[in-house]
Amino acid sequence: MRTWDVGALGVEPYKPEILSSGEAARVIVLSLPAGERLQDHEVHERAWLVVLEGEVEIEAGEERTSGGRGLVAEFGPQERHEVRATADARLLLVLAPWPGDGHPGAMTLEEKAGARERARERAGT
Repeated sequence: MRTWDVGALGVEPYKPEILSSGEAARVIVLSLPAGERLQDHEVHERAWLVVLEGEVEIEAGEERTSGGRGLVAEFGPQERHEVRATADARLLLVLAPWPGDGHPGAMTLEEKAGARERARERAGT
């Protein structure tokens, strides 16, 4: 068994801390200062975001919600979302499975080379 007291961790803004990472999942704690945001993005995995402290607003497509300690939000793979802190927030993020399908960490070198080439083609270079 492994345990963490996430309230006692000295997680600084812009420096997420990976608590655990394996094939089943990756678990991350992050600090998001009031007024800051995790800009519109998506991940390859299913994601669960848990508000441990503070307050956030979340947008995913046309859906919006807000809440504080205890709020749990679940996002599907490739579901675009944005998180804004309305008060200093400490968040727990669970990504599963890790890495998800299409994640660069899950690709072979050959697949990565193909992905780079497709990206260049889309960029028109």
